[in-house]
Amino acid sequence: MRRLYEPMAYGPEPIAHSFWPTTVEAVPEHSPVEGAHEVDIAIIGAGFTGLNAALALAAAGCNVVVLEAEQPGWGASGRNGGFCCLGGAKAGPSQLLKRFGEADTQAYYHAERAAVDHVAALLDRHEIEADTHSDGETLLAFRPKDIAVLRDLSVEMRRLQQVECELITQETLAERGFASPEFHGALTTPIGFALNPMKYVLGLAGAVTQAGGRIFGGSPVTRIGSENGRHVLTTPGGSVKAKTLIVATNGYSADDLPGWLAGRYLPVQSNVLVTRPLSEEELTAQGWTSHQMCYDTRHLLHYFRLMPDRRMLFGLRGAMKTTPRAHAQTRAIARADFERIFPEWRHVETPHFWSGLLALARDLVPYAGPVEGMDNAWTAMCYHGNGVAMGSYAGRLLAAQIIGEGPATPAPLRSAPRRFELGRWRRAVLPFAYTFYGLQDRG
Repeated sequence: MRRLYEPMAYGPEPIAHSFWPTTVEAVPEHSPVEGAHEVDIAIIGAGFTGLNAALALAAAGCNVVVLEAEQPGWGASGRNGGFCCLGGAKAGPSQLLKRFGEADTQAYYHAERAAVDHVAALLDRHEIEADTHSDGETLLAFRPKDIAVLRDLSVEMRRLQQVECELITQETLAERGFASPEFHGALTTPIGFALNPMKYVLGLAGAVTQAGGRIFGGSPVTRIGSENGRHVLTTPGGSVKAKTLIVATNGYSADDLPGWLAGRYLPVQSNVLVTRPLSEEELTAQGWTSHQMCYDTRHLLHYFRLMPDRRMLFGLRGAMKTTPRAHAQTRAIARADFERIFPEWRHVETPHFWSGLLALARDLVPYAGPVEGMDNAWTAMCYHGNGVAMGSYAGRLLAAQIIGEGPATPAPLRSAPRRFELGRWRRAVLPFAYTFYGLQDRG
């Protein structure tokens, strides 16, 4: 496999101290592929995208197999911050309007809203208890001048999502439970909710098997070949032959499985701290009592939320390597940022820290469509850190494209991603990009 990061990124070390596995009794072990199998549809990757596609296809009567290198939820779907919210594209409205026009841009933004509703419906339909909370999401201005950013976003939300946002002034932040010396105002968009991603992804896996789909764990695909018009997927223990193939590996993809992926996605690392449970006195001392999911206006943003068990989850972007030294350095940075934003919690332990890979597209728009140059092959990827909702919905959209039934895929999501200019060396742009964004965040 040709992958971009150090081997540690694809091993157990980054999630050795993840909080999410401690919230479930056990992660079900799905056995590996043994021998030869023949199915209608094979899906590589048992995360939000792959499992959503599998669920819809199995429910439609297709013979579906999901192949996972580890176990369901091992990748980004089981290690993210649990923000089910609007998002997916990093490109702004003006960029989308220029490329796709008014109607298709509006259809894309409707898909972002539909993605949130899709996850909520799945949780309800399959009775998945995922510790949900938060009435929408709140964006916090870390500089006084970013109040203008909040006002502009409010106007955009009214136009693109037909929703009214609430602007919270600096003077009223504390009484709303958002007390921190870091912030100068906030904007709440009343769409979205927070969840436990591990409980969600394991619930999806259970729903897939109940619908008749099969999931094989410990089955990394080492080769994708073809035979008599069918895809042949080779694993260490056997093979799967399928008429239709879905590749749903996102940030954990390889440039050669299939080769079309080469250069079309850029994995970047996100990192999360979680505290021990906070006491009522500690919450009061800081003045942060809101259970809203929040993020700030930085380019290299922080995202955080007080969870139902009174632990604070705190995440950040910015790491450029996955090595033991880099992991320790990033944890120290995360801890320093946490203490600056929540100074009354400097004494609070943060026993959990982990990291994972998300994926960016060169055009800064997600993709859900065919793999060019391969018959009956599909992929969805590049959710720009918003994979809980958009990654889930993208899997559903792929299923709809394959069986011809279900929600239509907006044009922006069907626009094939361009390759990054530096190809296999594209990760070299990250130090320059992060330095640039870091300088902007100081201004």
